[in-house]
Amino acid sequence: MNTRVDDMPNTSGLTQLVAELKAKARADLTSSVEQRKQRIQQVIDMLVDEKQSLVEAIEADYQGRCQPFSTMTDILGCLASLKYTRDNLYKWVEPRDKEMIAPYDQMGAKAYTMAQPKGVIGILGTWNYPLFTVLSPLACVLGAGNRAVLKVSVATPRTAQALAAAVKKHLDSDVVEVVTGDSQVSREFTSQAWDHLVFTGGIETGKKIMASAAQNLVPVTLELGGKSPAIISQSADIKEAARRLAIAKGTNSGQICVCPDTVYVPESARQEFIDAFMSSYQQLYPTVTNNGDVVPVINDANVDRIQAYISELNDMNVAIYHSHDVVEYNDKRLPMTIAVNPPADAKVSQEEIFGPMLVLNTYNTIEQVVSTLQQQAKPLALYYYGDDAMEKQYVLLNTTSGGVTVNDAMLHPALHDAPFGGVGESGIGHYHGEDGFWEFSHKRTVFEAPAYDFRADYGLLPPYNDNFAAMMDAQVSKD
Repeated sequence: MNTRVDDMPNTSGLTQLVAELKAKARADLTSSVEQRKQRIQQVIDMLVDEKQSLVEAIEADYQGRCQPFSTMTDILGCLASLKYTRDNLYKWVEPRDKEMIAPYDQMGAKAYTMAQPKGVIGILGTWNYPLFTVLSPLACVLGAGNRAVLKVSVATPRTAQALAAAVKKHLDSDVVEVVTGDSQVSREFTSQAWDHLVFTGGIETGKKIMASAAQNLVPVTLELGGKSPAIISQSADIKEAARRLAIAKGTNSGQICVCPDTVYVPESARQEFIDAFMSSYQQLYPTVTNNGDVVPVINDANVDRIQAYISELNDMNVAIYHSHDVVEYNDKRLPMTIAVNPPADAKVSQEEIFGPMLVLNTYNTIEQVVSTLQQQAKPLALYYYGDDAMEKQYVLLNTTSGGVTVNDAMLHPALHDAPFGGVGESGIGHYHGEDGFWEFSHKRTVFEAPAYDFRADYGLLPPYNDNFAAMMDAQVSKD
């Protein structure tokens, strides 16, 4: 079966595809670890064999994203997730013993949990890392014994076609399928009766997907985003913190869900930070236009969005710094922009930037920063730069975010053995490693009763004797 939604006239085609895969999943609940590892290995082999066609497709979709950069992020990133799952699967699938309740613990009863595949998982990716956002979760999905249907973002159609061709060539279509198509196909995708649905993307789209999934009571994993803050402590090495943030903001031109959106800098270090940040950024990218190391903004609509932020800030007389003087943006490569203390009602203060721009807010006390963050939506990531252990602990205990990196940025999502996910508006659920395995497994409780049923001997079965009430009352205690 190698049907694609592009060839299907209406939603029923996708519905039929999901139904067929579900039937196969029900007949394959006992897939062995070796079978799962083999399926993961097929994806690994596919990525290795088709690497060039895939990175070329990403370059074409971006109209200029550097192929080695895509190899690093989308090929090697996926391979790392797949190999970690493959190599650790035996440890994760083992049943987990659970503590027995009294008095069954004295009678030979036992209990445990076992991981059971959920069935067929839908995975919707996003354009910023079009392969990683579908194939990284796929590692955990396959490791848990599921089947999957993948949908790459409509903003990267060439990548979607290249992945569909690679999957058709290398993978078993009874296990993994790819559908391609426009926004209507994406909407149809979210309305299916999946056993689980994974989406990586923006908050507003995430809300719509969750509402659509709720119609079929489909559980969701939503990797969203938000305005991830970076806090520069009074104790920080300002120049080094600025250098590391410049590296983070330059990565994929800031088009990353965990990219720092707002940086809080001590008022006294404001200009030092700006100068150090811009100097570091210019060393990384001496030029912008026609510089292959600078990732283009994905499309004209997003270029216009960033430019609209800057235009509004100019009207508000906000101090703005640009890394380079660029007159035209014909190749969609934009300079880095820092906006200093913009008003709270400015769009750049309200919306996730997702591009080469940074909001800098100055502060006088760390309590001021923490109070501000407590009043905002919970972000996907938080970054703290400094050497004050007590202050760091204060920040960690009094803020909430999906994850944290200390003295750098965007490194905690790279951990295979730690969960990656959001909280509140920044997302629901986790994946990566064992956490991903359990995210896409049904944790099934099994209770094995003792051979002898002792309940009548204890007076726990009707007809109840005169001592029954006293026995129950005696156990009502505060101890």
